[in-house]
Amino acid sequence: MNAPLTSQESVRLADESAQDRGALLDAAGRVCADDFPILARPVRKRRLAYLDNGATTQKPRAVIQALDQFYEQSNANIHRGVHWLSQHATDLYEEAREQVRGLLNAPASRDVIFTRGTTEAINLVAQTWGQGLQAGDEILVTGMEHHSNIVPWQLLCQRTGAVLRHARITDAGELDLADFKAQLGSRTRLVGIAHVSNALGTVNPVSELVRLAHEAGALALVDGAQAVAHAVVDVQALDCDFYAFSGHKIYGPTGIGALYVRASILKDLPPWQGGGDMIRTVSFEGSTWAEGPQRFEAGTPNIAGSVALGAAIAYVRTLGLDRIAAHETMLLEQATEAMRAIPGVRLVGTAAHKAGILSFLVDGIHPHDLGTILDTEGVAIRAGHHCAMPLMSYFGIPGTARASFALYNDLRDVEALVAGVRKAQTLFGV
Repeated sequence: MNAPLTSQESVRLADESAQDRGALLDAAGRVCADDFPILARPVRKRRLAYLDNGATTQKPRAVIQALDQFYEQSNANIHRGVHWLSQHATDLYEEAREQVRGLLNAPASRDVIFTRGTTEAINLVAQTWGQGLQAGDEILVTGMEHHSNIVPWQLLCQRTGAVLRHARITDAGELDLADFKAQLGSRTRLVGIAHVSNALGTVNPVSELVRLAHEAGALALVDGAQAVAHAVVDVQALDCDFYAFSGHKIYGPTGIGALYVRASILKDLPPWQGGGDMIRTVSFEGSTWAEGPQRFEAGTPNIAGSVALGAAIAYVRTLGLDRIAAHETMLLEQATEAMRAIPGVRLVGTAAHKAGILSFLVDGIHPHDLGTILDTEGVAIRAGHHCAMPLMSYFGIPGTARASFALYNDLRDVEALVAGVRKAQTLFGV
């Protein structure tokens, strides 16, 4: 029987496998396809061109191995266990937290709370920090937000009498900065900003928006779900108060994510969920709470998912997020140029600064029908409103077809997408 992993070995899996293979990316920035087993399977008897990365990314062997090895060699419940295996599992869990800290360049790992993902992270802020809101206070979001950065604030406003406001966007899919400034006021308590729009790929000027929020006396929360896999993120440079992301968007498992909270804010946040592990003492007369982040991780957490998220972060950092971003930018530019050359195709979201997402419409073909035809060609895209219905209402459309790129995509995937769109036009006679 193999000896259990040491506290460092799980997150080293990506580094070790990288050394075994040598350079993971070729001159064009492509990752070794062997790293992602699912990409080898055919779909509809075709080579899989997986372009639904905005919804979820595929998982490298390093992440799959981290999950397997945790359950095979390291499984135990964490914190306060006196036996060796519990202490070992705790080490792995906290090492994963340190990996998140490094990814975000947070000042300390104790500033990082594990959550189920971005949605839960934003709800956590709404239900803890939001307890202090009063009637007439305001929360400002942008017109391109995902529902998870709208609905939690609506629910909070219903409970407190606060007001949810939103800043307009332009026809290019960029934030109207003048309107954003105009919406900020003395009653603004928090600004919620998508780092990258999941529906358009627009990269927002987060540093400037955070600065404006702070000048108005408001806190700033950044939805980083679509950013962390595509660019270097530095929460200290951004100066944001909260930063949320989901593990499955950065090649990790589903059901795990993280929330960074500025230390000065975290220490005063009230508990969110009650139960084991988030307490210091409990009696029938009352209870006292653990320090953050443990105060917000009630019950047995997703230990294996956290460890595997650490492995995913180690994987992308080994490849280099700058190199990944350059490769995906090349793919987006090639796909954008090719789609613009097809008569009857309309691009939705043409911001000057974008990351990895191409949304479009084809005259005479509903996005769902287009997605179905592309699927017969082995091309996986997303079709619909992308959990951004207010944004779609602004453009006067029910939804779009969305191709989203990742580090394992290459120009063959772009070619398959273009060929599939042309086939759909032929089938529909448009």
